[in-house]
Amino acid sequence: MMNSSELRETLRQMLAVLQAERQALAELNLDAILGTADDKEALCGRLGQTRPDEVDEECRGMLDAAQRLNEINRQVRNLISANVTARLNALAGMPALYNAAPAYSYATARK
Repeated sequence: MMNSSELRETLRQMLAVLQAERQALAELNLDAILGTADDKEALCGRLGQTRPDEVDEECRGMLDAAQRLNEINRQVRNLISANVTARLNALAGMPALYNAAPAYSYATARK
């Protein structure tokens, strides 16, 4: 169980890690991407000890920001993966065996 100041500090660290992950994705820096994945896993372990009734209003705001950053990073990872798949298929002269249309246009439509 965490007290509110420990929870706030953990959430601040999570936000910093998510921002570092976004930067690593932009740079395609594999070492940094893997490092942020390890950091996120450790922080999630700490956050898993928190009960929902222990979350105050400030923490809710940080949680919301972390969820949005994590979703953006997930979409970036998926776009990179789709780009790599398309390039590999083009080089191999093979049609895409799995070609699900990305559903990322909704992210820009939200307000």
